[in-house]
Amino acid sequence: MAHIWESVMPAITTKFNADFSIDRAWTAKNIDAQIEAGMDGIIVYDGSLGEASTLSLDEKLEVLDIAVEASRGRVPVLLTIAENSTLDGCRQAKRGGLYMVLPGLRYLSDRRETLNHFRMVADASPLPLMVYNNPRAYGIDVTPKMFAELAEERKFAAIKESSGDVRRITDLINEVGDRYALFCGVDNLAMEAMLMGAHGWVAGLVCAFPRETVAIGKLIRAGHIEEARHLPLVRADARARRFAQARAEHQAGGSHRGSRHGAAASATSATGRRRAQGS
Repeated sequence: MAHIWESVMPAITTKFNADFSIDRAWTAKNIDAQIEAGMDGIIVYDGSLGEASTLSLDEKLEVLDIAVEASRGRVPVLLTIAENSTLDGCRQAKRGGLYMVLPGLRYLSDRRETLNHFRMVADASPLPLMVYNNPRAYGIDVTPKMFAELAEERKFAAIKESSGDVRRITDLINEVGDRYALFCGVDNLAMEAMLMGAHGWVAGLVCAFPRETVAIGKLIRAGHIEEARHLPLVRADARARRFAQARAEHQAGGSHRGSRHGAAASATSATGRRRAQGS
């Protein structure tokens, strides 16, 4: 089955000025650099690296405007729906665009509520969607059987799988075949996931190492496993991701709001600033 998305796509960081307003110039420069490095798409205001939970709707629209202008139609731009409620998710989806969709974030939903959330967002969206499954971060696991139930809605085109269990790729293929484009969302499992049949990689380390990440992806897809196996980025762990994010911010000259609790803030304290919380 032909898929509309594949290969490597970055979940890019959002760049801020010292006063925490959006740094338009550096955000645009980063997007252009990622595309020039060979990316097959751009994902903006991702739930973690893109700091979706700290951005207002107006700020998200500003980032969207920057991304569309900077990409100049060279690659698809996916926006992230990471809202507290299904209603807010639907409101965003109605604005049009290609979206990566998370479950509602404020409360942990059960199976029925989770499926209803995605179906309502799909009904509101005029364009294809990628579902982001990250139970470790968000407490909700969209299982292969749940994706089988969602398969009847053709707007669901892809899955970003970040459960941390590489066996999930095999489970998804066994359950839904080639129905979805499957993307690994965990950098240090990308090689294993792609060997098991994933179509691509939504990467985080790519923010600091774009050309290297594209090279790894191409080696894996071409079957050059020994070459890919010995590239150090493939074995990077969560600590390395934090370092990569800090390095990206340092190179880009932007600030970081540090929305992912204290760990993110401490890892990027030398190059970024936390958003003021009541101070």
